[in-house]
Amino acid sequence: MAVIKANIGVDEMLEFKDFEGRRVTLEFKENGSAGHVLAICRMDGKYLLTDHKIRGVEFPGGKVEPGETLEEAVHREVFEETGASIRALKYIGYYKVHDAESFMKAVYFADIKDIFFKCDYLETMGPVLFGSIDEVPEEKRSILLEDDCIRYLYDMSFDDTFFPK
Repeated sequence: MAVIKANIGVDEMLEFKDFEGRRVTLEFKENGSAGHVLAICRMDGKYLLTDHKIRGVEFPGGKVEPGETLEEAVHREVFEETGASIRALKYIGYYKVHDAESFMKAVYFADIKDIFFKCDYLETMGPVLFGSIDEVPEEKRSILLEDDCIRYLYDMSFDDTFFPK
């Protein structure tokens, strides 16, 4: 499967603060050294999220396993946390959380083909679909949905031609 790339190389860096007050930078460049992935997933006009057992409802993602490419990690994480198969991926860029132990997440838009029932979704309770993240009940929302950088990426997805209308 080909991965579409969004304006990669655009020399723009955006800066945010996360919920802990840490500096977060978002860049629209290639970065193969990101240790984590995040997928903003849509299926049939709705957003596919996962219900994390501790944090609540959030977009799927996680750590890149040794020997895995970023694209392989996105496919694995989305399937593990939601049971979904990805039809197409679009690489957006990466964000870095600056801290004593900084980390980077590669960000993708994922067009979902199918969702399969699984008996085990590992650290999550499986898939949830919403027309918008604002529909997620307050008591079920992960703090990550309140993150300004993730909100910016979510807002980018509204008008992106990658997703079928």
